[in-house]
Amino acid sequence: MLFNSFEYLIFLPTVFLLYWFVFNKHLKLQNLFLLVISYVFYGWWDWRFLALIAFSSFVDYNIGLRLDKTQEQRKRKLLLYISMLVNLGFLGYFKYYNFFIDNFKLAFESIGINMHLSSLQIILPVGISFYTFQTMSYTIDVYRKKLEPTKNVIEFFAYVSFFPQLVAGPIERAKNLLPQFKVKRKFSYDLASDGMRQILWGLFKKMVIADNCAVYVNQIFDAPQDYNSPTLILGAVLFAFQIYGDFSGYSDIAIGTAKLFGFNLMQNFATPYFSRDIAEFWRRWHISLSTWFRDYVYIPLGGSKGGKWMKVRNTFIIFLVSGFWHGANWTFIVWGFLNALFFLPLLLTNNNRNHIDVVASNKMLPSIKEIFQIGVTFVLTCFAWIFFRADNIAHSIDYIKNIFLINKGQSIVPTVLIVLIFFLIGIEWFGRKETHSLSRLIKLHFVFRYVLYVLVLLLIVLFMPNEANSFIYFQF
Repeated sequence: MLFNSFEYLIFLPTVFLLYWFVFNKHLKLQNLFLLVISYVFYGWWDWRFLALIAFSSFVDYNIGLRLDKTQEQRKRKLLLYISMLVNLGFLGYFKYYNFFIDNFKLAFESIGINMHLSSLQIILPVGISFYTFQTMSYTIDVYRKKLEPTKNVIEFFAYVSFFPQLVAGPIERAKNLLPQFKVKRKFSYDLASDGMRQILWGLFKKMVIADNCAVYVNQIFDAPQDYNSPTLILGAVLFAFQIYGDFSGYSDIAIGTAKLFGFNLMQNFATPYFSRDIAEFWRRWHISLSTWFRDYVYIPLGGSKGGKWMKVRNTFIIFLVSGFWHGANWTFIVWGFLNALFFLPLLLTNNNRNHIDVVASNKMLPSIKEIFQIGVTFVLTCFAWIFFRADNIAHSIDYIKNIFLINKGQSIVPTVLIVLIFFLIGIEWFGRKETHSLSRLIKLHFVFRYVLYVLVLLLIVLFMPNEANSFIYFQF
């Protein structure tokens, strides 16, 4: 079930009314209702994969209890390894099996050995990368004794499967989300209205920006040899806004939906295209994944401590693993490698923490220097996005090569879409200090506020596609 579908338009208010008016008297009943409805939401795609998420939840719930009862370090490590083996085993099979088989065959064929191995027709379960990391973080935190394991099976299963963020994040931590299932939730008009604003802006980013960018991006990337250099550059820029609108739009809808039910999820995007260097970009882009890798991979490897070699090693590991997390394709690995290269000079010169605050924090507009820094960072990001979007390495190289060829190919100038993108940029700049771009509107006079609400809603109606398009990150 897609957030931008007619089914969800019926699903959400129905669940909201039942949640607050039928199941609101008993916390256990309310949590059970959330669990059931989350499984209905997930099963809408393919009910067969419900067994997968249920088994992962069952394993980590029980391992958490056993870790609490076991003090012997050897047994605790064994329990942790079992959790990681089960979760990463499922993820590896469904997401990476064919990738390794195909590359294994190619490697041996390159030296004249023909391996008779067949790839499988495997359907990738929606959201497996997200809920796998979410349930693993619980086990790891319990193992580290940073979190008390829950003894309530309904709360834990509901935490893993919470429908607003189940299939594409944010990847929540148990220490933030799980306690919210333990306390009675009271309806808050302020929280719910803020959630509606965030949902509205998320739908705008997805249905107006991302889906309309996708039309031109697909057209340009499908035949880069047919277009001139400015159009190819435009294609990369439009993909940057497509993936931002698509993914941050999903996060806004997810976080806003959670607020309707009295939950607070972590911020996942913080106007990343206003970043002044790549380090700042990665503090603002897909925050839940970046911090997950920081806490569970980067820091255990030694982080930024030690000599330069360790810093370089850890940086490349974290970005390559992040790239591979996105998909079983060399293009994602190259994308991660490029981001590591862009990040490395900042790390080695101790400039990776220069821009902690929001750009132009005490001003209306950025300085010339800040505009230049934002521009350079955006160009580097767009260059890396070409590999992310391309079908394979050859496709990405061909696309880049055609950018530098002087040819008289076709030209595309989507004027209306460019105006809509500048509208997005203006609203995001206005709300850059907030947790989401429309939250600052509460400070405006109600007339201006509701005029903008109506304008955004009107733009959604005018520019929404005829059919609901899936979100890009569902494939990850």
